[in-house]
Amino acid sequence: MTNRPRTLDALAAAGGGELREILLGVCASPAWADAVAAARPWRDRGALLDANANAVAALSAADLRDAVAGHPPIGAPGEGGPASEREQAGVRGADGALLDELHRANAAYEAKFGHVFLVCATGRTAAGMLAALRERHPNDPATEAEIVRGELRKINDIRLTRLLNGD
Repeated sequence: MTNRPRTLDALAAAGGGELREILLGVCASPAWADAVAAARPWRDRGALLDANANAVAALSAADLRDAVAGHPPIGAPGEGGPASEREQAGVRGADGALLDELHRANAAYEAKFGHVFLVCATGRTAAGMLAALRERHPNDPATEAEIVRGELRKINDIRLTRLLNGD
C-alpha cells in the first residue's frame, strides 16, 4: 500500500489500472478489487466500506483463496510487507516458546484448511491470536470460510481507512 494520503474523490478519479493496483495493495483478490472499483464513485467513506463488505460477501471460494493468499502466516508478519507488520505488531517481543506454538498451530490449521489462518490481528497480542487460532481450528470448512470472510472484511476496512488517512 502507498503511504500517500488520498482523498476519496482522488481515489475514485484514479484511472482503472491505477485504481486496481491500489486496491490490490489492500486485498490480493482481483475479483474484490474489480468489484470495489465498479462501485465508484463512492459518496463517502461509508460507501467505500460498504463496497468492501459487498465485494467480500460476493467472493467465490477461489476468489477468497486469492485474497487469503495475500496474507502472511500469523507470527510471520515480515512476509506480508509493512501493512502486515503493522497489523501483527502484537507478535513483536513475544516469548519464543509462544511463537513456536503459534507456528505449530498455524501449520496444523493450514494442513486442515489449505490456507493460512486469517484473523484481524490489529490490536491482538500473540497469545490472543493463538487463542483465536485454537478456538477456530475445530470448525468445519464451511463455517471457517465464513469466519475468514468476516475477518477479511475487517482487515480490508482497516486498510482502506489507512489508505484514505495516509497512514
